[in-house]
Amino acid sequence: MTVDNILKSRLDGGSLKKLLALDNANLNELIADAILRFQPASVFVSTGSAEDLYHVRAQAIRRGEEKPLNLQGHTIHYDGYEDQGRDPQNTRFLVSGNISLGPGLNSMERQEGIREINEVMNGIMVGKEMVVSFYTLGPLGTEFAIPCVQITDSYYVAHSEDILYRQGYKLFEGETAKEGFFAFFHSAGALKNGVSCDVDLRRIFVDLEKNFVYSANTQYAGNTVAAKKLAHRLAIMRAAREDWLSEHFLITGVQSYEGDKTTYMAGAFPSWCGKTSTSMLFNVVGDDLAHVRKKNGKAYAANVEKGMFGVIKDVNPKDDPYIHEILVNPGEIIFSNILDVDGRPYWQGMGQVDVPLKGQNHCGIWWKGKKDDNGKLIPVSHDNARFCVSIEGLNNYDAKQVVDLEGIIYGGRSSKRPVPVSELYGWVHGVFYGASIESEPTAATVGGGGSKMVINPMANKEFVSIPIGKYLENYVRFGRDLKHPPKIFYVNYFLRDESGDFTNTKMDKKVWIRWMERRITGKVDAYATPTGFIPKYEDLVRLFEKELDTNYSKEDYELQFMFSMPQLLDKLDIADKYFRGETSAVPKEIFEVIDSQRKLLIEAQEHYGEKISPFRFEDYKIPEALTKPF
Repeated sequence: MTVDNILKSRLDGGSLKKLLALDNANLNELIADAILRFQPASVFVSTGSAEDLYHVRAQAIRRGEEKPLNLQGHTIHYDGYEDQGRDPQNTRFLVSGNISLGPGLNSMERQEGIREINEVMNGIMVGKEMVVSFYTLGPLGTEFAIPCVQITDSYYVAHSEDILYRQGYKLFEGETAKEGFFAFFHSAGALKNGVSCDVDLRRIFVDLEKNFVYSANTQYAGNTVAAKKLAHRLAIMRAAREDWLSEHFLITGVQSYEGDKTTYMAGAFPSWCGKTSTSMLFNVVGDDLAHVRKKNGKAYAANVEKGMFGVIKDVNPKDDPYIHEILVNPGEIIFSNILDVDGRPYWQGMGQVDVPLKGQNHCGIWWKGKKDDNGKLIPVSHDNARFCVSIEGLNNYDAKQVVDLEGIIYGGRSSKRPVPVSELYGWVHGVFYGASIESEPTAATVGGGGSKMVINPMANKEFVSIPIGKYLENYVRFGRDLKHPPKIFYVNYFLRDESGDFTNTKMDKKVWIRWMERRITGKVDAYATPTGFIPKYEDLVRLFEKELDTNYSKEDYELQFMFSMPQLLDKLDIADKYFRGETSAVPKEIFEVIDSQRKLLIEAQEHYGEKISPFRFEDYKIPEALTKPF
């Protein structure tokens, strides 16, 4: 059969007209091939028009993938009990020949992978309707825009993507998308009680050669909403090839006290390390993914998305006022895997709310004290329960599409090191700190003896689709052309004292971010230390009073910014071992920073002792070894 005949056999007149209007032969061939492989009963094509968006949402409800809640626009979706998160074990990169992505990346030989995914997905849509949607990574009309086509048999997935991403139908017109678009193929597979039942056949395969992603027998959005982390994996490879950055970045805008300037910063944090809460402190441009390009010697960033797929646990009016407000008012929101009682949603940590003793959640009918088959108590909502919403409804939303990037924040989770906030000495020094982000695996082990630290370069380790060495080489190279590179900062919100108590409150981070803004704009000075600039006590006193209306004592400052030299040297050793274990060559600049850093720390320890008060650095000289740009 010809491509035209295949399309006519499954598309009704309206969908066929929408597809043919693009006059894109490569796209038509792609969709025709998907029809032959997956064998859907019919195909619906969405252009992103108001009518098509309404149809997608209505079908998600009609087919039982979502259920309406009491507030207008609110729906709830449930994933299977064993389908509640990303599946790293079955997420694999398909690579050809002898290509190696390194020890930390799950890959397999491409032809073997194609055979396996064909066995899983051939005929998987029999009796179902295929949905074809078009999106863009990044704002339309800018160099950031990357066309994406999503093919799925789940209207919930298409609806989620409509909320999270800008529509990209127009990008596929004519020759525009003949090269370079990303394509995603998803099927929820066989369903039982509305959820994927063949989870043992769950597969997420990333074909780096074709820029395709296949996802089967799963509904959880992190495995299926392709323009999110699945597209991020493809974009990282493209970015390295084209000399830009695809990053696990929030973007926030901090307006000066004087009202004359908004300073934009990006930030990368591993899960549960304060990323979303940091993005919401001031004005939010994006909370999860960003692309960074350069022009005229400066770095510019854009939010890849237009929505949030956020963890809902502990969202409450006190800690997350902007997010909480949008979740309790009418508007288009998809809740997932939380408790539904007569059309009202409940979740863990939602604040001063009496949670009912019975209802429906991700396990089916739930009651307080219910246990799963392994004897584990089932909470009112899953720990990874989510909300999907457009960020445009947030009261602190910043609508600027492309921002001048002046700061980058890296943050991890460690109970012992380093200090709460520091400014690194330049691009390469900052890249090293970003590359050596470390975090303790879970909140439950923070402060516990023997907890294993995990190195997570740029909080991007799970998604990097090229060897770590090449990924870091691209970072170093990117900075060489920048006449005014962003200042780079490192934060740690999770320091504990000897008794195990946190040395910071949850809101102290607002002061740390404000200090960064004042550093970028030249409004505050700092102490030089062996590991970077740290705030002066008198500046923090003023910032704590202005931002949080609290007093900040010398005792608190000394406790929080005390340098533990053995701990900092241990961090260097862990990073050194990690980078030397990579099969691809890590840039020599990274090891030069490690050597210089170690020498300075040992000298400081010999001069000041193992525990050094921040006040001892009042006369410390800026170390030239770390301030050289390259």
